[in-house]
Amino acid sequence: MPTPGFLPLARKTFTVLGGLYAGAIILLTVPYIQTHTIFAHAARMPWFAQYDMPEKYGLAPNKTINLKIQTADNETLGAWFVLADRFYHALPEIPSQPVDHIPVALQTHPTILFFHGNAGTRAFHARIQHYTAFTSRLSANVLAIDYRGFGDSTGTPTEAGVARDARAAWNWLIANGAAADQILIVGHSLGTGVSALLSAELSDEDISPKGVVLLSPFTSIFKVIETYSILKVFPLIKPLTMIPFAMDAVKRLLIHRFNTDTLVPRMKGPILIAHAENDWDIPYTHSEALFDTFMDPVLPAAPSLPTNAAALSQEEWSAFGEQLTKRKTARNELVTSVELRNFGTVHEFVDVGHKRTVVFVQTLAGGHDYLGVQEGVQDVIGRTFGLFAQ
Repeated sequence: MPTPGFLPLARKTFTVLGGLYAGAIILLTVPYIQTHTIFAHAARMPWFAQYDMPEKYGLAPNKTINLKIQTADNETLGAWFVLADRFYHALPEIPSQPVDHIPVALQTHPTILFFHGNAGTRAFHARIQHYTAFTSRLSANVLAIDYRGFGDSTGTPTEAGVARDARAAWNWLIANGAAADQILIVGHSLGTGVSALLSAELSDEDISPKGVVLLSPFTSIFKVIETYSILKVFPLIKPLTMIPFAMDAVKRLLIHRFNTDTLVPRMKGPILIAHAENDWDIPYTHSEALFDTFMDPVLPAAPSLPTNAAALSQEEWSAFGEQLTKRKTARNELVTSVELRNFGTVHEFVDVGHKRTVVFVQTLAGGHDYLGVQEGVQDVIGRTFGLFAQ
């Protein structure tokens, strides 16, 4: 039986914890706090990075060029251009002026335009592993930028701002000799939202890149908040569902939305989505939902239940069930799924109307930060976009 002082202590503890939780949620509605929480750009790992010394972070001598790229609104972005291994190794000697080789490298090898996630910089060790994998295994050049406010880039990040940063990086590649159909856009985590914005913008202008890769993507920032659990145990925002209209208020107060799911109808060309089942930061259900959103235009219309479903007649219920079955059958006929033992499953379908093949790689492992360095994921990327044939 609890001691006489236990219940008052418990009530006091829960009251304090509840107050702290409510305070934290309220703080997240403040634009400044919200921006720093979503982008986490103040966490500039590695601290005091020497961007003009990429060799310090494991890259080969004079294989990487430290760049400055100007945006349309006069921000300056720090960036690295990493030469493809095949090109770098074909040079007669280690180049003393590697910047001079950029135009030829762009014209002779495909290039990956890489958009990283929140926090950290282009010199963060997990990102370095992506560059080395892409330049070696996929024989591609890599252009990696730090968005405004990140690393040594100027400015403060916003959704519209990082979209301009992405376009500036794209324009820099084109201006230096890259062909649009030889640029593969690859985004990780927050970078998938940036990649989707760039893809939609380019599609609107009838510009066709080689394709788009979304590593550990999300459907929207609101859905990330809604599904995020601290240590995969404590739901971040679940308690708010018990308060009427609280979730709607949170959604309205978001200033950076990154609604990737609403961009899907505008995105053309080949798309590859990859997600690990053991991702603790963004559940792989986000990728399942995105894949379904890409499929939606090629499936029979989804039936919808009326507000008062109990009032449906037997005939109406029968029609509802038939439409569900029809949609499920069409999906099974459209999607090709291949299970790879100890790795995961690869799903694929073709959407002729949007001129795109959509691939979903659902891996068993890889977590959040290291999904893209798995050889199996790289192999699917290489085959899907014809990089191994280069």
